[in-house]
Amino acid sequence: MLWFVGLGISGARSISIEAQEVLSKADIVYLEQFTSPIGKSDLLKIKKMIKGEFRQGKRWLVEDGTEILKNAKTKKIVLLAYGDPYIATTHIELRTRAIQEKIKTHSIHAASSLTSMIGECGLHFYKVGRIATIMSEMKSLTTPYYVIYKNIIEGNHTVLLLEYNQDKDFFLDPKEALLGLIETEKGQKRNVIDLSTYAIIASRIGFKDQSIISGKISSLEKIDFGKPPHTIIITGRLHFTESDALKILATCLDEPQDNSEKTKKISKQMMEKYVPMVKKALEEITPYYKNQKEFEIILQNAELYIKDAEKFLEDGQDEVAILSIGYADGLVDALRLAKGFEPKI
Repeated sequence: MLWFVGLGISGARSISIEAQEVLSKADIVYLEQFTSPIGKSDLLKIKKMIKGEFRQGKRWLVEDGTEILKNAKTKKIVLLAYGDPYIATTHIELRTRAIQEKIKTHSIHAASSLTSMIGECGLHFYKVGRIATIMSEMKSLTTPYYVIYKNIIEGNHTVLLLEYNQDKDFFLDPKEALLGLIETEKGQKRNVIDLSTYAIIASRIGFKDQSIISGKISSLEKIDFGKPPHTIIITGRLHFTESDALKILATCLDEPQDNSEKTKKISKQMMEKYVPMVKKALEEITPYYKNQKEFEIILQNAELYIKDAEKFLEDGQDEVAILSIGYADGLVDALRLAKGFEPKI
């Protein structure tokens, strides 16, 4: 039998009575700490709850799963994890494999720092978009950058998990992650992240010394956030109740602000660039076809395509809008080429 047990977010004192009973009856308890660290005092308290064998569940051991599954076929095995056991996809995969191998599985859920921190910050949980992770060895932060971009476009908040390496006792500093995103902005230029971007740094959620500090990145980069673990939240469109709660529940270095106001969809950015360009090109080429009736229909169609593109964009039909301005651009380029001019780029 294989139990997946959540430790909760407040150390040993957050372990439920049901979980304590399971731990006391287990033959082997594997405690994994690669998703989040557990203090020495809590570790000692957990060990006292266990009457069977206690083992550290290293990342490779849990990801491989062979030892755990082999033992679970004949013994009562517990995989004890910080927070809720199924926040980590590795645990879900291990449970799936166990069931495929005809091993009985049971679950004891607990609070997760991911879900808890949203409420602790005063944010609406249904407004959290896709989550991203930032690792220190990442050569590029393009992926988390575009996760933030897409979430902001939808008005959603982005939770950024920061690297924790159990073997090296290493935690990625939130300031390093934010500066990495600003560097990424220089190359991507989607107006997603800059020093005025509003962010929240949630630290040690669930512990007595938890801390929540928010403000513009320019203000946050001057702060020492203390002991890890830390999580970054890039806010999207803030409801007034979120702003009000954040100002009470967190230390706000700056007034909460809407990050979504300055970021536009790629399609809108393209339209803002190409519509004026195509309009100008059409105006420039039109005099060269004065009194040439056979070309009037082409000129009229180009103008209509431009108007259609603007209307489609206004109606939220982005793809059709881009197609329309593309058709207009093609017609204008054809007219320019016919007169010996280079097409507009």
